[in-house]
Amino acid sequence: MSTSVSLYRSARLPLAALLIAAAMPWFLSEYTQSLLVNILIYAIFALSLELLVGTTGLVSLGHAAFSGVAAYVTALLMEVTGPGDMLLVLPAAMLGAGAYALFVGALSLRTRGVYFIMVTLAFAQMAFFIFHDTAIGGGSDGMYLSSRPSLALAGKVLIDLESPQQFYFFTLACLAVTYALLAVLLRSRFGRALAGIRLNEQRMRAVGFPTYGYKLAAFVIAGMLAGLAGFLMAARTGVVNPELLSWHESGAVLLMLILGGLGSLRGAVIGAAAFILLKEFYSSEAVFGPFALHWQMSLGVTMILCVALLPHGLIGLRFPLKLRSGLRAKQGVTHG
Repeated sequence: MSTSVSLYRSARLPLAALLIAAAMPWFLSEYTQSLLVNILIYAIFALSLELLVGTTGLVSLGHAAFSGVAAYVTALLMEVTGPGDMLLVLPAAMLGAGAYALFVGALSLRTRGVYFIMVTLAFAQMAFFIFHDTAIGGGSDGMYLSSRPSLALAGKVLIDLESPQQFYFFTLACLAVTYALLAVLLRSRFGRALAGIRLNEQRMRAVGFPTYGYKLAAFVIAGMLAGLAGFLMAARTGVVNPELLSWHESGAVLLMLILGGLGSLRGAVIGAAAFILLKEFYSSEAVFGPFALHWQMSLGVTMILCVALLPHGLIGLRFPLKLRSGLRAKQGVTHG
């Protein structure tokens, strides 16, 4: 099969989903559009963690720290500069998250297995308490954004995130770029090296790959993409608080990957959508009455059933035969 045919087959479903999503604002209410924006943001967040967990085999419980740091950078810059210039705020938020990921990754990647999980969790908790217990970010109350960033050139506003429709299309474009970037990256030599590290790091090191450098690069890229999600979270809600950095948030995005299916970009997006919709459904008082307050219990039972009945996640419903034949294991990594 030629490369162009393979690329076409891999891209046609994501492109179709992108076109459908682009048409949605004309059919959705204000509430459902806001819910869809939330799904798009968490899909970017889940894709960033997929690069670590599904591709490289690095299970991190501190991933929310990177999105939280980016959200605080966004709020702090908006407070200093007034009406935010997106050309300044967005790169600063992503670079801030990337710099923190470089620091955390440089130290935590010297461990492995359960120790790596605990070290990433410890760094995230440290970041949580820095923002929670000091006046840097307003303490436990957090910070409010007086306005949302905009992009203007030659005095003309091209993107204004105050507009719900423009915010929706900007978030959708960010998701499309993130997905395409990761799809290309996973097909590159770098992506195949990460897949090799996940399968057998010792063998990769024996054949000459500097595995520590590859893992650190993946860690920083994942941190910057999580920073993009953090920027969008801050701009969407207009408020940031320490809960954005909590281990609950890291656990939630990890559950999204498990729900959608590890090792697949599509699985990360599907998992994010399913998780947000299930959370919205179980917390609906119109459906569950007072029991809606205990939506975590309903969601937990659902997750247990999904893990027991769908070991490959929701994406396994689409490709059961391929998964059973072990095709993904032979390829080392899935694309899209």
